Amino acid sequence: MFDKLKRNSTIARLWLNTYIPYFGASIRTTQLDLDAGIVQIEMPLNALNKNAVGTQFGGSLYAMIDPFYMLLLMHQLGHEYVVWDKAANINFISPGRGRVTARIELPKEEVQLIRELSANNEPVLRTYPVEIFGEDGKLVAHVDKVLYIRRKKGV
Repeated sequence: MFDKLKRNSTIARLWLNTYIPYFGASIRTTQLDLDAGIVQIEMPLNALNKNAVGTQFGGSLYAMIDPFYMLLLMHQLGHEYVVWDKAANINFISPGRGRVTARIELPKEEVQLIRELSANNEPVLRTYPVEIFGEDGKLVAHVDKVLYIRRKKGV
């Protein structure tokens, strides 16, 4: 399925917006450009993602940014590479009391660096920061995503 999705940013964005875990939490991918390595995500505060104290549920905050570095790297590196999420750490800075947004960017220079670091087929671990902001511009959460990347053997 992902092979078809990763060829077309518009189809991938529409699929993500109807993906049940995202749809259920009201998470929307508002911009997705796989070739440019840019993603914009938003999530309004509503009954589907509100926690016991009336703010954004932490699991939904993490879910909104979870797959994107892996998807971008898989698209940009191609079938010659294995890409997996390895770890993540989320720091909750302030309560999300309304719509929250995040922007993810994967520069071409980073992709080139990964190609160089993995040229000997050794695994590469890369850490990517993501910040989630409230509609008032305040930082709601900071996430560090660690990805495992390796050039496939025999390629």
